[in-house]
Amino acid sequence: MMAEFLLTSLVIVVTPGTGVLYTVATGLAGGVRRSLLAAVGCTLGIVPHMAAAILGLAAILHTGAVAFQVVKLLGVAYLLFMAWTVWRDRGPLALRGSAVPPAARAVVGRAVVINLLNPKLSLFFLAFLPQFVGPAEADPLWRLTGLSAAFMAMTLVVFVGYGALAASVRDHVLHRPRVVTWMRRAVAGAFVALGARLALAQP
Repeated sequence: MMAEFLLTSLVIVVTPGTGVLYTVATGLAGGVRRSLLAAVGCTLGIVPHMAAAILGLAAILHTGAVAFQVVKLLGVAYLLFMAWTVWRDRGPLALRGSAVPPAARAVVGRAVVINLLNPKLSLFFLAFLPQFVGPAEADPLWRLTGLSAAFMAMTLVVFVGYGALAASVRDHVLHRPRVVTWMRRAVAGAFVALGARLALAQP
C-alpha cells in the first residue's frame, strides 16, 4: 500500500499547478536560492490543509458552501494579482536581471499564501489520505501523519528540482529580451488559467 501511495503522490506532485508555477517563475526571476525558498514555502503551505484533513476539519469546507466560496475567491483574486504583476514585469516575479530580488521572507510568504488559498487542497487530502489507512489500523492518526510527512517531503524534493531547472536556464532567458517577453506572458497566462480553473471549482 505504501508503494501505491508514493506512486500516486509522485504523479500528483509532478503535475504542474500553482505551486510549481510559482517555484519555476521564482527560479527564473531570482535564481536557485530564491527557487529553493519558494519550494519550501509551497511545502509549508500544504501543512494547514493536511492538518485540516487529518483532524476532519476539511469537511467544513465541503459542507459549508459559503466558507468554500470565500476561500476560493480569495485564491482566485491572489492568482490574478500574481498574473498582473508578472504581465507588468513588476513585483516578485519580474524577469529582469537588474531587478532587486525580494527578501527571503517575502518569497516564502507568497508561496505559503498561494497554497493556503486553495480550498481544493483540503478537500483533496480529505479524500486522498484515508484511502491508504486500513480499517484495522491500530493508530490511524499516526499513520495519517506519516503519510502526510512523506507527501510533503516528496513535494519539497520535486519542487526543488523544478526550481533548480528553471534557475539553470535563467541567464539564457534574461539575455534574450524576446524570450523574456514571451516567458512573462506565458507565466501570466498560466496564472490566469489556474485562477479560472479554481473559480470554476465546486466543493
